Amino acid sequence: MKLRIFTEPQQGGTYDELLAVARTSERLGFDAFFRSDHYMRIGPGDHGSGSTDAWLTLAGLARETSTIRLGTLVTPATFRLPGVLAISVAQVDQMSGGRVELGLGTGWFDAEHTAYGVPFPPVSERFSRFEEQLEILTGLWTTPVGKTFSFEGSHYRLADSPALPKPVQSPRPPIIIGGFGARRTPRLAARFADEYNLPFRTLEDTAVGFDRVREACEAQGRSSIVFSVAQTVCVGSDDAELARRAGAIGQDVADLRAGGLAGTPAEVVEKIGKFAELGAERVYLQVMDLGDLDHLELIAAEVLPHV
Repeated sequence: MKLRIFTEPQQGGTYDELLAVARTSERLGFDAFFRSDHYMRIGPGDHGSGSTDAWLTLAGLARETSTIRLGTLVTPATFRLPGVLAISVAQVDQMSGGRVELGLGTGWFDAEHTAYGVPFPPVSERFSRFEEQLEILTGLWTTPVGKTFSFEGSHYRLADSPALPKPVQSPRPPIIIGGFGARRTPRLAARFADEYNLPFRTLEDTAVGFDRVREACEAQGRSSIVFSVAQTVCVGSDDAELARRAGAIGQDVADLRAGGLAGTPAEVVEKIGKFAELGAERVYLQVMDLGDLDHLELIAAEVLPHV
């Protein structure tokens, strides 16, 4: 089981804070540092200085880290044109020496689109655009050097693209698709994704979601895919420390225990084990308090060696 640190900087987090978390995560031996891709705080609260841009952040981190993998969970297909996104991801992959992964989704938070003038079409069109983006991204990255790539879809048209620059990773950076959709999501994951991620779901829902993707993979003649989950993490060495950490992120300990990875290190190790029994190979630990680096130290010392 690999543990990855997952941050939500739209809730509050400067580049310098993200850099500190990424460097600490790398030093402590976590497998990856991921961040959300949002432009506005979700839910009530102070917007602070505002969100940072996901791919600008990862470009900076690519040069200021050396071993930890970097990625988004997830980039909305609504935010960027597919050709432009292919260039950005390929460049960050080059800047990192081949450590980038792309989580891609349809986009869902309509308020941030309205706030920043980003079109937000109906869900059926967003899925259609999402699928075309996946075709374009994989097509551009895997087109041989010296050849061109063309695409004619309902939403995007590319003609004689040089399909450059190329990422370092071959044939392309890993693609992550997530969500609990019953039909389209499993089909797209089986067709395009290297990893299927199910965020913030119960063990029961996780079993259902994983089975749907297994069935979709079988239908397409595919033998394997990486399964992962994302869960809010809140670990304390005792009840007082756990309550303090829960309070710092405005959460109730009982709710976190029921719906996330919360409790003593032993409790968290046990629940991670239950996700592993369902087939999860990676867990994204959603860390909400970016200033609490001691939290990462505790997880690395008391959880990481046992999973």
